[in-house]
Amino acid sequence: MGPPPRTVFDLPPLPPPFLPSQPGHVGSGPPTYDAEPTALPPADPDGLDGLVPDTVLDGARYGTCTLRAVSVRGDSARYRGEPRRDALLVARFGAGDQALVLVAMATGVRATPGAHRAAAEVCRWIGRAVGRSHARLAEDLRAARRGELKSGLHRLTDRSLGRLRAGAAEQGLAPDEYAASLRCLLLPADPGCRTRVFFGVGAGGLLRLRDGAWRNMEPSVGDVTGEPVLGFGSAPRRPPGGTPPDVNDAPSETPDGDRLTMDLGITAAPGPHDGPPVQPQREPFRFRASVARPGDVLLMCTTGLAEPLLSEPELGELLARRWADRTPPGLGEFLGDSGVRVKGYADDRTAAAVWEA
Repeated sequence: MGPPPRTVFDLPPLPPPFLPSQPGHVGSGPPTYDAEPTALPPADPDGLDGLVPDTVLDGARYGTCTLRAVSVRGDSARYRGEPRRDALLVARFGAGDQALVLVAMATGVRATPGAHRAAAEVCRWIGRAVGRSHARLAEDLRAARRGELKSGLHRLTDRSLGRLRAGAAEQGLAPDEYAASLRCLLLPADPGCRTRVFFGVGAGGLLRLRDGAWRNMEPSVGDVTGEPVLGFGSAPRRPPGGTPPDVNDAPSETPDGDRLTMDLGITAAPGPHDGPPVQPQREPFRFRASVARPGDVLLMCTTGLAEPLLSEPELGELLARRWADRTPPGLGEFLGDSGVRVKGYADDRTAAAVWEA
């Protein structure tokens, strides 16, 4: 007779469950709410397609950059059974080196009905607008046409947020009752192009991790029109015996070789991208075009992560240790890193980080 059949008790023990190496929280004490979801949002049996999952996780690798993106319901919403007000869209338009990757994130207005729907709608609308213009946008990125990019993206953003205001009117709501902030990144798939473009309207964070230190890259409201905004990366030089480059294609430099990105503030005349002129936004349009260096990590996030990251030094130090001078984390690891909690900050968190090879 052969050996008796094996049972589950004959199998080797399972490995211990994965536990992130970083602490679950930083700061003076543990957060008020539980670390895991408590209550689900109420569901409408005739509107189940409108349910918002607690967590969305995405990622990709194109050209010289690796992308990780996440949107997580905040501790407060998890406890109260409220839907996530943050929305996240990650989309690729085109193919091969001509492709363009868009990351869009939005936050609906606190304590207003349909805030999560407003955030999702504005992400879809900016995605549709960018997707229809992606070939021209990718060409402008490769040619470093910062003036054209800012003008065109400003108009696409105004049109998308204008549709949100129109939706508020259709619902009989005031414009500020059905509104959302919007923050976007454009990443070219062409490995020969290291230009990264940020644009949007409303609060949030844009930070760069270089040489183990964070720098706040958020364009200030006072610099939205007229004055140059400091970017980074080396700018094209004047060829020997040649004519000076155009201001849009070769901005001036700092003594350290950092590029000055011109914020031209062109909004009135029709731009190179489709669509008629629209009414300007009440909040200023923010724009930054920059050239990445190998080893950089560029982080774009909503206020749910930006506020604790800028206010709690321990969180910034922890993420710098986790993300600097290493291969990009996997999706699960990025989820754990971006979810380190801080007492007093319980809003939704949405973040997109780009590692430069």
